[in-house]
Amino acid sequence: MKKRVVITGLGICAPNGTSIPEFEKALRTGKSGVTFHPQLKELNFSCQIGGKPSISEEKLAEYFTPLQLRGLNSSGIVYGVVSGTDAFKDAGLEIAEDASPDWDTGIIFGTGILGVDKFREAIHLIDAGKTRRLGSTSVIQTMASGISAYLGGILGCGNQVTTNSSACTTGTEALLMGYERIKAGKAKRMLVGSCGDNGPYVWGGFDAMRILPGNYNDNPEEASRPMSANATGFVPGSGAGALILEDLESALERGVKIYAEVLGGEVNSGGQRGEGSMTAANNEAVQRCITGALINSSISAAEIDSINGHLTATSKDSVEIENWVKALNLENDFPYINSLKGMTGHCLSASGSMECVASVLQLDKGFIFPNINCEEIHPEILDLISEGRIPRKTIEKPINILAKASFGFGDVNAVVIFKKYN
Repeated sequence: MKKRVVITGLGICAPNGTSIPEFEKALRTGKSGVTFHPQLKELNFSCQIGGKPSISEEKLAEYFTPLQLRGLNSSGIVYGVVSGTDAFKDAGLEIAEDASPDWDTGIIFGTGILGVDKFREAIHLIDAGKTRRLGSTSVIQTMASGISAYLGGILGCGNQVTTNSSACTTGTEALLMGYERIKAGKAKRMLVGSCGDNGPYVWGGFDAMRILPGNYNDNPEEASRPMSANATGFVPGSGAGALILEDLESALERGVKIYAEVLGGEVNSGGQRGEGSMTAANNEAVQRCITGALINSSISAAEIDSINGHLTATSKDSVEIENWVKALNLENDFPYINSLKGMTGHCLSASGSMECVASVLQLDKGFIFPNINCEEIHPEILDLISEGRIPRKTIEKPINILAKASFGFGDVNAVVIFKKYN
């Protein structure tokens, strides 16, 4: 008999909040975490703003030993360890202190690129003939699975411990991979999530592509404008999100809080065929991913109360809405839809997991957070759905089912369906 999978722990490291209470407050109030970065100006970036979580030295010391902090220069690992450890503790799980790991708990924690600043540091040392000064942690800080390795050692997890990487779909894909493992009875619990580094060496390529806004450097909080008529590109961001997935039987036995249930989902690719390419989605594949998620979750389109979209503040926002409209085929009762990226920027490989955390909070607490910086909705979107479906202020409203989507470079897609646990 296939297991039911629920969410029993949450952790976040976002530009607008590095704890769940702080993040929830930011969601409700529409607080932006996008700021000006002097370094980007010094490096002649067109877009000199970004989303970067703020973590004090005191807080770092709560998650890492002095030895681990020595030479630590990977922001993605920092964000991932903070959010992952918080989710673990939020689920009421105890870190294994003895010689035996927790065989029932695993980790799938993804990233796009990790330890870029550590790479830069290493390259300069190597080019200067100082290879012996690299230190013993340069490898683990720069390998993609460094984040799952760090978390696996800190938390003592003995089930599958691995890292996935699928551009902007990474976090949502990681959640669905963990869901499938529990559903198949191969684990009782899985820590799932994703992280991403910050800074010019991650964001520079996007600035070179001219898809970032360069006209909001003086007012960064207004720059990220999903679904807006005057959106001029996505704001780069960074951070991490983490969730503990657990089979329902185990959660009930432990008597812990259940935030929501994962009903199912779908991942696919458009194969970069048709209108699909390395940077653009194949619309048929997006629609198939949405309908596949509904089928796999045994729900109808009409049961969806709210959608947390990918919606990056580019010209593709209206295309994404069109794909939702065609896939759901709801003429007069389209769900509410929102985008976290107005508050955080586009956090790339971290975005899916951070947005999953935001989605689950909405289900658990019964609210729909606002789409900030969307005073004037794009006219092509208004031709598809009514203005009232795009909230600009927080709506206090019970939600039963929420659909979360992520679409990424390489023409890859992921959609997960969450349900309020009753």
